[in-house]
Amino acid sequence: MEIIVIASLVLGVLVLNRPVTALFQRLYTRQQFKKFIARETFYHSVVSRYFGYYNRLGLDEQRKFLFRTYQFQQSKHFHYIEVQANTEMPILVSAAAVQLTFGLDKFKLNYFDDIFILRDDYHYGFYSRPFMGHVDQTGIYLSWDNFIKGISGQTANCNVGLHEMGHALAYVNFVTQTEEDKHFKKEFTEFSKVARPIFTAMQEGRKNLLGEYASTNYHEFWAVSVEVFFENPVQFRHELPALYEAMSRVLNQDPLQFPEGSTTIIRRSVPSVAAN
Repeated sequence: MEIIVIASLVLGVLVLNRPVTALFQRLYTRQQFKKFIARETFYHSVVSRYFGYYNRLGLDEQRKFLFRTYQFQQSKHFHYIEVQANTEMPILVSAAAVQLTFGLDKFKLNYFDDIFILRDDYHYGFYSRPFMGHVDQTGIYLSWDNFIKGISGQTANCNVGLHEMGHALAYVNFVTQTEEDKHFKKEFTEFSKVARPIFTAMQEGRKNLLGEYASTNYHEFWAVSVEVFFENPVQFRHELPALYEAMSRVLNQDPLQFPEGSTTIIRRSVPSVAAN
């Protein structure tokens, strides 16, 4: 009899766990939203100075973007190495991640608790060349000098923030599988059907808009494609239309489709901010 009672309790916990967890998540999100509202104006002032992407969104989408930026920042520990920290840094880094994932349900890159911001180029491991950023099991690393140049539009087709967040997005979906977005994983298979032949041709010497570094390996091909998709969408769509369309599908957004006062999202309607 005792075994039956214990088994029933365990079964009850398992059955109720998901709805209870969902309820607590909704309550926590609402609490976060209340705190965010008090800082929304400041977040807007920071993000709007650097992110043309954000400025082209409608008002509802801008609020969603800023709230996601706040949520992303709150979920991370930021570390500053040989660089003077300020309140804008974590906001701008978080906004880069949100831009990339704005069309997806999962956006916090939850495997990564730590983001490291370094002053400028740095050396990593046994590599002789300097790094602008990288992603590994210990966290997301970015050089601030290169990051700020990227979001300021000073480096053509180069945005280290988007590049490394592209690596991080693939990492949480395919390596750790800790924050899998169903749409992204499903569409990435279709993306690769288009992308793999282009990547193979690049390794054989064919040149295109993505540049030589994209042919290093498929991981870099993906991350560079992310950069150019957002930084130079007009030329990308003109020169590599099939790949551009595949990028639009896998990220569920199109930087060239900004209806006036509306949104980039192309697959689903936008839920209320407080429910995200």
